[in-house]
Amino acid sequence: MHPRKLIVFIAQAITVGLALAFLLTLFWPGLLRREEAPSVEVRETADWAIPSASGPVSYAAAVERAAPAVVNINTAKVVAVQPNPLFRDPIFQQFFGRGQDSPRKRVERSLGSGVIFSDQGYILTNHHVIGGADAIQVFLRDGRSTTAKVIGSDPETDLAVLKIDLKNLPAITLGKSERVRVGDVTLAIGNPFGVGQTVTMGIVSATGRSALGINTFENFIQTDAAINPGNSGGALVDARGNLIGINTAIFSQTGSSVGIGFAIPTSLAKDVMEQIIKHGRPLRGWLGIEAQTLTPELLDAFGFKKGTEGLVITALYRNGPAHKAGVEPGDVLVAINGKKIGDARETLLAISNHKPGERIRLDLIRDGKPLTIEAIAAERPATQPRAGRG
Repeated sequence: MHPRKLIVFIAQAITVGLALAFLLTLFWPGLLRREEAPSVEVRETADWAIPSASGPVSYAAAVERAAPAVVNINTAKVVAVQPNPLFRDPIFQQFFGRGQDSPRKRVERSLGSGVIFSDQGYILTNHHVIGGADAIQVFLRDGRSTTAKVIGSDPETDLAVLKIDLKNLPAITLGKSERVRVGDVTLAIGNPFGVGQTVTMGIVSATGRSALGINTFENFIQTDAAINPGNSGGALVDARGNLIGINTAIFSQTGSSVGIGFAIPTSLAKDVMEQIIKHGRPLRGWLGIEAQTLTPELLDAFGFKKGTEGLVITALYRNGPAHKAGVEPGDVLVAINGKKIGDARETLLAISNHKPGERIRLDLIRDGKPLTIEAIAAERPATQPRAGRG
């Protein structure tokens, strides 16, 4: 090859090499990163495992099963209305005569719901639905109506039992409220605002709600199924139409549903209903004590060891069961029948679950030493000033 051509060829080769080197310098890091990128592993369900729907298309079967046993309740109460004080003024009476200052009577009406528990005619509703009523009218879904008699009522759980005398009554099927789980579908059936029987749907938002200040004994199922005025005493049922609760209250600043409603579970409602039918009232144990949960301040005040758990007995009813058994103010209650207790409400429930006449073992601490006392439960008084007393 001619020397001149050789020089040109070498120059061109160097130029191409430099160009390739520049391109490799520019793109090689990206190529390296692409090769080093980790593979992502994902888990995908098989086509056959994908459900066509996450739930039933309709709950009509559940409603048809439960709704006939849900009734509308109308109550009437005669109240005395005090006249305007102006009517008692002698000058007013001089012109308009006497007699205007006497109380006048008027009828107050309210609406609610109830659930037929038995084809014998027993209906469960809320105490606040029928409390103080002079007349109670029950309307069934099939168009029949009749007056109802109050068998008994329990303000501390806000439950009441009515009785109607009709034949061929539909009765609801009870579900297992203790098996209810958060996320389960719920249907609330009742008579909101008096518009007629209505069904709303939601889920179980929580279970075991307590310390709400609604009732003395609380163990509510919380749901976001719409519960409005008039729904009280109605049914909360599961997706198969089984009763899991009695709708009782809503949490609202406006008086209407905001997605937080509470129902008394059937496990509690059934027990109260059976006791009311048998005894006319629920029978609950009572010891006559007042107690307060131990706080760091109380531990220091009483000189207890840090970490001591339980309740300090703050007061006793004279000649009450606990007083007779030898319990003293200042004792620390740590367990009932061997089961540790943590707060006043838990203690109240533990004592009231016993029947009058049953023995209750109290594990105490007195002057820093353990002590066991056995008391015999009496019947809990019909009315209590506030919750937290056992």
